[in-house]
Formats: sequence, C-alpha cells, structure tokens
Amino acid sequence: MDIGDWLFSPNFVLNEQIVREIFDILPERGPIMVIMDRDGHRWVSDPEKFSKLSVRDSFWSKLCVKIDDGAEPVITQADDCSIVAAELATGQTKCGYVVIILPQYSPESTLMNIDLIETLLNQTGLIAKLIEKNNQLCELQRKQLSSYTQKETSSN
Repeated sequence: MDIGDWLFSPNFVLNEQIVREIFDILPERGPIMVIMDRDGHRWVSDPEKFSKLSVRDSFWSKLCVKIDDGAEPVITQADDCSIVAAELATGQTKCGYVVIILPQYSPESTLMNIDLIETLLNQTGLIAKLIEKNNQLCELQRKQLSSYTQKETSSN
C-alpha cells in the first residue's frame, strides 16, 4: 500500500481518532496501550517505555495471528510485562488490534485483574464505535447541507 493511500484510508483516519481520544486519558504511570492496524502500523501511548521493551516485530505478528484465529483476549508474557490483546473492530470496520502492556505484571497478577483489563479493551471498542457513528452522522449532515445549498442556489 502506498503511503498516501495508507494515510488517507478510512482505517487510518479512524485509528488516529481513536488514539487521540484514548491516549490523552491514560494515566502517566498506567499501562502502555498500542493500537495496531491490520498492516502492522502501530500507535503507542508511551513510545519511550515501549522502546525499552525487547519485543521483536515477529512477536506482534504472531499475536495478531492468534487474535485472528479467534483466541481473544490473548494473554501472554514478554520480559517482565504481561500483554493482553484483542481485535479492535466496530460494526462496520475492522480497525486492527488493541494491546495493553502491563510492565512488572506477573501472569498471576494479570489473571487477578483480567476483568478490569477486559473492561479497558471493551471500552476501547466502544469508543471506536462511537467515533465511527459520529463520523457517519457528520458525513450525513454534510451531504444534507450540501444538497440544501445546491437546491437553494438553483432556486435563486
């Protein structure tokens, strides 16, 4: 995919909107959140902390394959971090994946808090759905205003 096509694709725009809404409200010492599109492009809530993780690209690819195979949420461990990931989709768009990275979480502590983590994943999906719905309503309103303006101009 050409970079221009990617930058102006509906998925890119939707993911950008999701990132702007969610990353601004994450606590400073909270989890690292990653939004990945289906082409492997990543948006990271804390790039500095993320860069310190020694996780290879192949890890992310395998994680996505597991999610695509229906294993959700995927719970795994990398270094001293727990990682929980799931598909990010709305009613009409498969945006990609949402990943929660919990530094210094053991597998046990992750499982003890899995309900809260799944709530965060679900809320991310809900935010994506609301953004998409808002975009659809804005587009409909723009079309209606455009149609109204054209009718008004032709009647003058």
